[in-house]
Parts: sequence; structure tokens; C-alpha cells
Amino acid sequence: MNLENFLIVSAAIFAIGLYGTISKRNVITVLMSIELMLNAVNIAAVAFSRYLDPSLISQGTDVTRSALTGQIFSLFIVTVAAAEIALGVAIIITVYRSRETVFITDVNQMRH
Repeated sequence: MNLENFLIVSAAIFAIGLYGTISKRNVITVLMSIELMLNAVNIAAVAFSRYLDPSLISQGTDVTRSALTGQIFSLFIVTVAAAEIALGVAIIITVYRSRETVFITDVNQMRH
């Protein structure tokens, strides 16, 4: 497999996530779509890191450390995604308890 194949898969997953984020009304579905978009970015970052050309790296940079930047970036994205899901689910539970709905269009105003 080459870089283009990974980027095509990444773009397709990102497009599916973007469609789900824009078109769905359920908050849980929107959160899952955001996770899909973050995973697409992870795939692209690791693919770019994997296919990094060591000859393009400056002379003073360690090739091994530079080749792992995509994986390190992915770890940060996974950490942010885990925090986002934890906070998002807590907000969803709070809204459901007060409004008894999980639809975005039903909770757009901050009144009881």
C-alpha cells in the first residue's frame, strides 16, 4: 500500500464523519461522527509519518524521532478525543435528565 491509498481512506472516513456531524440531530450520533473525523486525522498523520522521506529531513535531525511524529501526534489526538467523549457524555446525561431529549434541535435554548 502506498500513501495515496491511506489518504483516500482517511478522506472517505473524514467525509462520512463530516456528513454525520452536519446532518444528524441526535447528540450521540454527532459525537460518534466527530470521533470518526478525529480517527481520519489519525490515519493521515500516521501515514504521513510512515512515508516520510528521510532525505528531506535536515542534517541535524534524528530520523527515528522525526519518523515518530505522526504517532506522537496521534496519541495527543486520542487523548483529546477521550476527554471530549467523557465531557460530552456527561453533558448529554445532564441535558437528558433536565429535558428528557437528546436531539440537538430540542436543546438549543438554555431555559427550563
